[in-house]
Amino acid sequence: MFDQQQNRPVQTGPGDGPDPTRRRVLSLAAGVGALTALGGLPAFAATAPPRRPAVSPMLADGEGSTTRMWYRAPAGAKTMLERALPVGNGRLGALVGNDPGQELLFVSDATLWTGGINDQLESDGQFPYGRGDFGSLTQLAHVTVEIPDHDLGSVNGFRRELDVEQGLVVSGYTRSGVTYERRVYASHPDDVIVVHFSQRGGGHYTGTISLDGTHGEKTSADAKKDSLFFGAEFANGLRYGAAVTARSRSGSVTTSGSHIEFTRCADLTVVISGGSNYAPDSTAGFRDPGLDPAALAVTKVLDAVRNSPTSLLHTHVADHRDQFGGMSVSLGTSTADQRALDTWERLKFRTQQDVPDPELEALYLQFGRYLMVASSRDGLPVALQGPWLDGNDPDWMGDYHTDVNIQMNYWMADRTGLSRNFDAFTDYCLAQLPVWSELTRKNFNDPRNRFRNSSGRVAGWTVAYSTNIHGGLGWWWHPPGNAWLCNSLWEHYEYTRDLAHVKRIYPLLKGACEFWETRLVTMTVTDAETGGPREVLVADKDWSPEHGPQDAKGITYAQEVVRQLFVNYREACRLLGRDAAFARTVAGLQERLYMPEVSPKTGWLQEWMSPDNLGETTHRHLSPLIGLFPGDRIRPDASPAALVKGATELLTARGMESFGWANAWRALCWARLKHADNAYALVVNNLRPSVDGSNGSAMNLFDIYEVEKGRGIFQIESNFGTPAAMIEMLLYSRPGHIELLPALPDAWARSGSVTGVGARGGFVVDLSWRDGTVREATIRSVGGRTTKVSAGGRTRDVDVRPGTAVTLRDFA
Repeated sequence: MFDQQQNRPVQTGPGDGPDPTRRRVLSLAAGVGALTALGGLPAFAATAPPRRPAVSPMLADGEGSTTRMWYRAPAGAKTMLERALPVGNGRLGALVGNDPGQELLFVSDATLWTGGINDQLESDGQFPYGRGDFGSLTQLAHVTVEIPDHDLGSVNGFRRELDVEQGLVVSGYTRSGVTYERRVYASHPDDVIVVHFSQRGGGHYTGTISLDGTHGEKTSADAKKDSLFFGAEFANGLRYGAAVTARSRSGSVTTSGSHIEFTRCADLTVVISGGSNYAPDSTAGFRDPGLDPAALAVTKVLDAVRNSPTSLLHTHVADHRDQFGGMSVSLGTSTADQRALDTWERLKFRTQQDVPDPELEALYLQFGRYLMVASSRDGLPVALQGPWLDGNDPDWMGDYHTDVNIQMNYWMADRTGLSRNFDAFTDYCLAQLPVWSELTRKNFNDPRNRFRNSSGRVAGWTVAYSTNIHGGLGWWWHPPGNAWLCNSLWEHYEYTRDLAHVKRIYPLLKGACEFWETRLVTMTVTDAETGGPREVLVADKDWSPEHGPQDAKGITYAQEVVRQLFVNYREACRLLGRDAAFARTVAGLQERLYMPEVSPKTGWLQEWMSPDNLGETTHRHLSPLIGLFPGDRIRPDASPAALVKGATELLTARGMESFGWANAWRALCWARLKHADNAYALVVNNLRPSVDGSNGSAMNLFDIYEVEKGRGIFQIESNFGTPAAMIEMLLYSRPGHIELLPALPDAWARSGSVTGVGARGGFVVDLSWRDGTVREATIRSVGGRTTKVSAGGRTRDVDVRPGTAVTLRDFA
């Protein structure tokens, strides 16, 4: 239902529609078990009570001091995106302000999308791209805990911190001789956000709790359960809701009007939940029609709050540490002066003094891992901002961009011990595939589409530059996007050697190859060796993202990703014993593919099939260098010197100053070229403090993208891409080869270690070094058997059975 006159969501609530009881919701959740092949259960679903840990999982006092960001002032309502600290459980996310007198949480849900399938083309044969058709990610709710007599001016010693190792936002202060503390976290096992208030010294809390929707919803109260809730529905049929409740073992908690009131409470636990009836099933229109989100939200908060605060906390921390604990990193020791600074002052000091701060740099890497655990679990993958919004109008709709952004979001996962968190990306592509295939069949060869296939044929699937969660495509067709998505999914197999993953992604790989079989066109070129004519296959008219001509054939970007797609598909056929005839067809296509050359005019690797540069010299995208990173066709140790030089010259021309995600991609490319100084300089560039919206890191370490002078926005991919670059500087891998410390900068050379680093070929590596030389490396197999390991000019052959490890020393 939707109120067309008011153009706002119609209110729903517990009891509206189907039976909202827990038994009914559980039966509906069980009924969608068949969806596991596509993407698992609906993102918001009833679950069995979680297992509670028998012993405390908390770090001992003094542990984890290098994995904490801390500050001396809270965030305000107008500075949440730059200063608030993020929590998330993979679906729910919140920005936490930490003001002593007014705790504010901006709560978002990764499924809270407007818009829809968006299948009506515009006059140019492209899909619409607006909030009313394509749609946008939006906020779920604001939760405010008012404590009037604890305003910031009346307290002393305020401090707040984000403990990335335990998944906690902790703030504290003293008032009238009493020490007050609050902990905020987003629990995945309980599927709630918890705010727990405590004190030492005989103090208490008195105030109110409010729950406000962000789309004009009306909040209702249930006095019997001391809870607030709302439910509503978008025009696209997406139902959603949220709820909050509170409990105290002292004082009183009551509901009055649209608020929860608490009086003289020595402790207080506030629990928040919410979500939508989104389901990853295209046959059901991406909806679970029997799910009542408002009722489920109430059920979840009431179920959680029945547990003790300690039990809730330990359940969350045990779960978070299980996810987060797969990797550790030390890049050296910072000075006492550096450690004494809060994180914001430390960022500024790092830039002003231009002195390495290895513990801060390691913390930045671990913060990226924290964000991955908080935003990518058994639900949707991470979009442009993840589940952290400060309004309902994020730039680019907060969508999934397929020409580097979603791919960059997942470059870090397998490299940093977070392979489990990659699965959300796979699940999303599989769930969307039926709609993507249908939209491609119906619309790609529309005569108005300037990117249509000259052959007049179309098969398989592709995507646009922008995708949403309803199968919908947005801004412009992006033909090579299918190949790059597939190559990213395949690389996950190279790390894990999980054959079940190959079986799951096989339809994506095959459909993308079928698309390219209909898209490649024949062109005659001059053979570089013979000087005679040679027929090659090139990609049809396209655009090298996101600049230059829009009608160029054989763009380097497309040629590279399609070649890699063909290689990966043929290997998938071999592994699975499938489609041998089509694999031979693909092999024939691959053999005839034109591969890019170096321009005799510029000395750069050509971006187009032209010796001229047809775009912006310092353009942010590195699309023509995709064969250097994330690909491996261009390698200093194996490729023709002229090709490596051409790639290096193009990378040099692109420059060392850009947006955060573009700096991260540049750093990864320089690491592949073993140029440690440039790679490190680009990492440091992204650590510069963002001031007045400039490019760099905000106070809370979110990467800021300067869209125009004085206005910056948060885009998350640099927070993932930069840690990936840091790891690539420490370890390069491809199936059959691992190189240790290929681009170790002087700033980290004195001593360091890293454990749990993924290596392609099916291995995990623990590594330590001193004075720039490997001291010890342990190679553990997670499916691989043989590989070469190189360091310091020496190479070892390693043979290790899955589940076992080999330790190597003496690389000097």
